[in-house]
Amino acid sequence: MKIHYLRKGKAFRLQIVLVIPFLIQIFGAVSLVGYLSFKNGQRAVNDLAEQLIDRNTEVVDEHLKSYLSIPQTLNQINADAIHRGLLNVRDRQTLGKYFWDQMQAYNLTYIGIGLTTGEGLGAARYDGKTITIDDWTAKLANNTVTYATDNQGNRTQVNTRWTWNNFSEPWYTQPIAAGKPIWAKIVTTNFPTGPYISASASRPIYDSQNRLLGMIAADIHLLKLSDFLRSLDISQSGRVFLLERDGTLIASSGTEKPFLLANQEIRRLRAIDSSDPIIQNIARNLQTSGFESIKKDTDFQLQVQGKRYFVDVLPWRDKYGLNWLMVVSVPENTFMGQINANTRTTIALCLGALGIASVMGVFTSRWIVDPILRLNRASEAMASGNLAQTVETSAIQELNTLSNSFNYMAGQLHESFTALEKSKEELEDRVEERTTELKNALGELRRTQSQVIQSEKMSSLGQLVAGVAHEINNPVNFIHGNLAHVQEYTQDLLAFVQLYQQYNPNPAAEIQTVAEDIDLEFLQEDLPKMLSSMKVGTERIRQIVLSLRNFSRIDEAEFKNVDIHEGIDSTLMILQHRLKAKPEQPEIEVIKDYGTVPLVECYAGQLNQVFMNILVNAIDALEENNTKYTYQEINDNPSRIKIRTSVVNSRWVEIAIADNGVGISQEFQQRIFDPFFTTKPVGKGTGMGMSISYQIITEKHGGKLECFSTAGEGTEFIIQIPLCLKVHEMV
Repeated sequence: MKIHYLRKGKAFRLQIVLVIPFLIQIFGAVSLVGYLSFKNGQRAVNDLAEQLIDRNTEVVDEHLKSYLSIPQTLNQINADAIHRGLLNVRDRQTLGKYFWDQMQAYNLTYIGIGLTTGEGLGAARYDGKTITIDDWTAKLANNTVTYATDNQGNRTQVNTRWTWNNFSEPWYTQPIAAGKPIWAKIVTTNFPTGPYISASASRPIYDSQNRLLGMIAADIHLLKLSDFLRSLDISQSGRVFLLERDGTLIASSGTEKPFLLANQEIRRLRAIDSSDPIIQNIARNLQTSGFESIKKDTDFQLQVQGKRYFVDVLPWRDKYGLNWLMVVSVPENTFMGQINANTRTTIALCLGALGIASVMGVFTSRWIVDPILRLNRASEAMASGNLAQTVETSAIQELNTLSNSFNYMAGQLHESFTALEKSKEELEDRVEERTTELKNALGELRRTQSQVIQSEKMSSLGQLVAGVAHEINNPVNFIHGNLAHVQEYTQDLLAFVQLYQQYNPNPAAEIQTVAEDIDLEFLQEDLPKMLSSMKVGTERIRQIVLSLRNFSRIDEAEFKNVDIHEGIDSTLMILQHRLKAKPEQPEIEVIKDYGTVPLVECYAGQLNQVFMNILVNAIDALEENNTKYTYQEINDNPSRIKIRTSVVNSRWVEIAIADNGVGISQEFQQRIFDPFFTTKPVGKGTGMGMSISYQIITEKHGGKLECFSTAGEGTEFIIQIPLCLKVHEMV
């Protein structure tokens, strides 16, 4: 053997190869760890900021949806009560207590109505605690009286008098003009109890004749939104605030109020004029592109006083006209302090690990190199043909094991080559033997494959159908059984109503109104018909459930005497949806020519499977044939399926299923029972049905299955099975 050696100038010492790459790897690892630590820190900051913003955005969004839906919902309830005549807007005392009760139940600032006559009434919580009642007339100048109330909502004393005009207030004029429920323009008032900044949910109200009575409104105090925003965890380091589309501040999580007091007049604050630098800078950034132009969720980063902030702007709307901007901001330094400290610690530890690893690498390389050099020299000798080599053991356990293995290898090398050659010959013999066995098994597998697949499928289908039929049967029987009692009770009630009408032909006006509203005469006439229809429907469901249970035969795995007519009828019931008339074709007629056939000993579920396969193919053939004709032509020459049963020689039963569909050509008739053969388009048939049916009839029942067809005229399948398995075996 000729051995090629590298020239001495191109080789490196093993110690250098072990130490230098090791040091390079450690240095690279330290650098990469430091860099990845820094980048991961930044990525973690972005992820944390995004998660914190998303979480707070969801919290604020859910609060706005729930809090702002209360006034509109309450307005609808009150408007419906007025429309139905349940709440009289002219009864001022009752109406005041009604609104007082609602103020107790809901966290609102004001609930009231303004009438088209100029009058009105409302319950208010101007100071956020005490509920008062405002009652005003149409005559201006001190036309409004504010009453204090007790703990029952009764008016106790007059607090103040002032002037109020419905027709000049947005909460009245805007919903009247819109003719639908809306949010009126935000209004501000400086009451003695404090600033009052409210948004009014307003809705027109009508009487029972749909005549406009006026408007009903429910106010929320927007300063409560600021209180909620300040309760968020993010409010201590970041900012959450709400803006109108013109940039006016609605609420914020900061300490600054969203308004200014000038000469005892409240002036709402624009976000760009805010004293809060975070809100001010974010608003100015948004103003450059226009508050109105923000149509979707917008993320960006912003420098404020040398600090980077993550900002998310989300449009917020509801179906009553609110169109606000929700802004959430988080400073980067909330997260970066600990991350930077961790990064510095990681770099210091990596540099220390680099120094220690370098020193250890030098000593370790020397310890490893010497035994390896001895192994190298012995290997060169073996390569030259000298197998009588031994290597001294080492203090390193793995190298010591390697040395022992090397010594053992030299003595056993020849025996290994001999054993390998012998194993090769034995393996070839076993492979050839196994190949022959696999060829035989493959043939048997191909013969049973189709039957196993279809059997498993039908077994699962039978269990499913039986389970569904069982679960449906109980509630349907319960409903069907109770319908008779319901019908009897209904007739008694209707007879009672008629007797009442006979002896009291002129009932009270309220009873007459209710009778007209519910259309009592029609109800008395239609209710018995409805119960009869329900009884027919439940009876139909019971028949379908019985058919499903008969078809599945899940409890009949062995031979059993069954009525084959029952199996055929169950199969037809399941296929009824394909037999009935459709817009594109008339009903497929089924002609039953049943003979007098005794009970047949068979696998009932598998025999039902054969009926299903043949009937489905017949329906497919008829539908394919009907595509060639118009509806009238099909109606003149209807599609038919004829099923005939009879006893042959008192030992065999014959079932013939024929259709007048497209038929099967002579060429295809010879292959109709072959596995995986089908004449249907791809995706509409597997070619398994008739093959499995043939096996069920011939192998499972010892019978015959034949196909007779003429192309264009129709197809007939004839099934013959013995009445009794023992008789068949004797024959």
